[in-house]
Amino acid sequence: MTVEVNGLTFEVDDMHIEAVKRMGMLCVHDETIRQFAEEGRISKSEPPFGAFYWVDEKELEEIRSWEAEHGARVYMVVRSYTEYGTMDAYLYVSRHRDEWEADQQLIRNGETIAYVVNRDDPFCSEIGSIGIRLTPAKGLVRTW
Repeated sequence: MTVEVNGLTFEVDDMHIEAVKRMGMLCVHDETIRQFAEEGRISKSEPPFGAFYWVDEKELEEIRSWEAEHGARVYMVVRSYTEYGTMDAYLYVSRHRDEWEADQQLIRNGETIAYVVNRDDPFCSEIGSIGIRLTPAKGLVRTW
């Protein structure tokens, strides 16, 4: 399928299109959207300003393994530092299309479903709802 985002045209599958759409809804930095849309690059937003960095090879392997296990497409990672450890929230598109509209509504309300990896205590990693907001740098930070 061919899609156009911000004047760019590319070939993608439906989950990829949905991921790009969600990135647009989140109003993240245009270059971050372009890199994911065209090259499949996954970026992580780092506090305190939400600056974007590409995930490293080890992180990408972990993401690809999680995607394969859950039939999902990760499009962005939001890192946070908490009293419970370093947390990486995988923002993703589920393979279940019937969930997409509800997921979009959550984004409109400043939240999303994410798989949160606790880097310091992996046993505590889980899927759940998190709050997110846009930073002045057009990155994302977790609010709860």
